[in-house]
Amino acid sequence: MTTEQELVVDEARITKAIHSGIPLTITSFTFPHAIEVYIERILTILLKYVEQEKLKDYITYCIQELTGNAKKANTKRVYFMERGLDLTDPDDYKKGMAGFKEQTLGNITHYLQLQKEKGLYIRLIMQMKNNFICIEVRNNVALTKTELIRMHNKLVRSRQFENLEEAMNQVLDESEGAGLGLVILVLMLKKMGLDEDCFDIMVSGKETIARLIVPLDQTRVENLSALSGAIMDEINTLPRLPEHILMLQEQIADPKPEMADIGRQISMDPALTADLLKIVNSAQYAPAKKTNNISEAVRTVGMQGIRDLLLSYDSRKISGDDTARKKELWNHSYKTAFFAFNLARNFRRDHELPDDAYIGGLLHDMGKIVFSAVSPDLAAKIKNFSYAKGLPASTFEDLAAGMNHAEIGARIADKWNFPERLVACIRYHHDPLSAPKECKDLVNVVYLANMLCELETGNVNYDQLEPSASESLGITSEKQLFALLEKLAAGFGREGSSRVDMSGETR
Repeated sequence: MTTEQELVVDEARITKAIHSGIPLTITSFTFPHAIEVYIERILTILLKYVEQEKLKDYITYCIQELTGNAKKANTKRVYFMERGLDLTDPDDYKKGMAGFKEQTLGNITHYLQLQKEKGLYIRLIMQMKNNFICIEVRNNVALTKTELIRMHNKLVRSRQFENLEEAMNQVLDESEGAGLGLVILVLMLKKMGLDEDCFDIMVSGKETIARLIVPLDQTRVENLSALSGAIMDEINTLPRLPEHILMLQEQIADPKPEMADIGRQISMDPALTADLLKIVNSAQYAPAKKTNNISEAVRTVGMQGIRDLLLSYDSRKISGDDTARKKELWNHSYKTAFFAFNLARNFRRDHELPDDAYIGGLLHDMGKIVFSAVSPDLAAKIKNFSYAKGLPASTFEDLAAGMNHAEIGARIADKWNFPERLVACIRYHHDPLSAPKECKDLVNVVYLANMLCELETGNVNYDQLEPSASESLGITSEKQLFALLEKLAAGFGREGSSRVDMSGETR
């Protein structure tokens, strides 16, 4: 989302972002009043959707306080630069702060213009992440070590107060201009029933990040969890595309079938890939080590195992005719896999990562694929379960639209005994910052591949991407990212996912 120019709230886009786990972002150099009004309207829609309208005033205040602090931090940078003072030098810092407040407030338009010229932004991010809303305010100047220590000291001190009157009676250090405001923010969190772990301020690369975690209504969380569990228990296979089955049947019928060709054909289909990995990692084969390598899986189960997999297609498939929605999901999965494979191959030296990235890209939306074609029998079971538990009809509608799809997909992958790296890739493909350290590289590659696909179709803008994911691959600018997208899209157009060789080469 842009800011100063596009102030009309697009409710349909907000709803889609909620369902898909895509962040809503608002970026500005000055954060004028019009932007604050715009934010409040978006927040109203978001909180209403998750049945947390009662928190609106509290969260609005927190956002205003945090964006105000970010604006002050940016102003401080240009103020010090204009005077040739070094923020990290104690004497310069003391000299600069002596007149900072008075001089900047008296000429704020000038300093806001300087911030814009220097490209110092304030970015608000609101994102649904499973059972909570994550709200971040970022600005692209990193707090100095001294500033960060002072800020954390204020947070610790603020958490000791039970009410505003008690806080006002204490002597607050006002050197940063955030003392009382931060105290009120912490007290707001207490009124919302949140503990201190729900708020933090940190530095990541060139950005300072203030993060607020708001849990969803507990009843809604329990409803989503209960229905997700019930659906997961009923899912034993994923819908797949008939044309791939036909081609595989032809390959298997060959007197001298090529195992590598069969592996490549299977790797084009998210559902077949998922089923094969489910089988090869099951107790039936008692693997010493979990695998997500398709070629290895084909060799393990052998030709008879592949035949059995295909013979069970008609009896286990979830739906008959293909739908536009289903084809859209498959096409997105193919392209994400292609992008992820090439990102890993070209930007990482880990020789195993490209294959892992391809499979992760192919299966990242397993949770959505589950809902792309629900059989009448499964739909009836879900309705009966919902009725018996007293769950509102909207709960299933939310899940079908994509809400919690990352968690549902990960839980199915875990149920089928997939490798932990692949489970993490599915679970965190919209939330790379939360991924376990040992899976970061894989998750970052698949996350970026998915977001590049979304960027190409116009579903997201550049400022909705998590910068640390692209920076982990050495991509540090918008121009560089779009140049990369152009190359990947052209490559996919020329070769298509069918040309990806799982041995690590494109054909």
